Amino acid sequence: MSLEALFNSDIFKWVLLPLLIFLARLIDVSLGTIRIIFISRGLKYIAPLIAFVEINIWLLAIAQIIYNLDNPICVIAYAGGFALGNLAGILIEEKLSIGSVILRIITRHDSNKMIDCLKSKKYGVTTIDAQGNNGDVKIILAVVRRSDLNKILCDIKSIHPHAFYTVENVRTVEEATVPMNKRGPFRFYRKGK
Repeated sequence: MSLEALFNSDIFKWVLLPLLIFLARLIDVSLGTIRIIFISRGLKYIAPLIAFVEINIWLLAIAQIIYNLDNPICVIAYAGGFALGNLAGILIEEKLSIGSVILRIITRHDSNKMIDCLKSKKYGVTTIDAQGNNGDVKIILAVVRRSDLNKILCDIKSIHPHAFYTVENVRTVEEATVPMNKRGPFRFYRKGK
């Protein structure tokens, strides 16, 4: 079968073309999601490169949709790629664990073990004595790399299973005490403004 015969076949029109459109849309929306997250994390030099690739893939996909408007499976594939592309972009970004977060822990129990745990991991810790609804509490603040967050949360839960904590994204960190980066030459974090 020649290439021209393949492009004119029903298999290409109803199976392969929708699959290609779906994959193109999945990739371009994933890249778009990652690009937006990179912008929000202050990675302004990587975002334009991602945008260039993203828009070229989108142009190829939309051109095929416009050319094949009579094929409802292509339209469904385009919409499906958009939907799953958002999810894929978020999952990829979670795996990359880019940036830092501020971890705020509020506990009524003795907090020394938790503070020692964070300090043993080379994180700077700030503590504040405060009043909660049920008496005295200790607020513990630490700037933590997102890549270390799950391990630290496991440590917190093992030390104080009922400690209240919140996690917030941090766009810029300057003069924070954090352990040396283990990622090697490709650093996706921002050192400060």
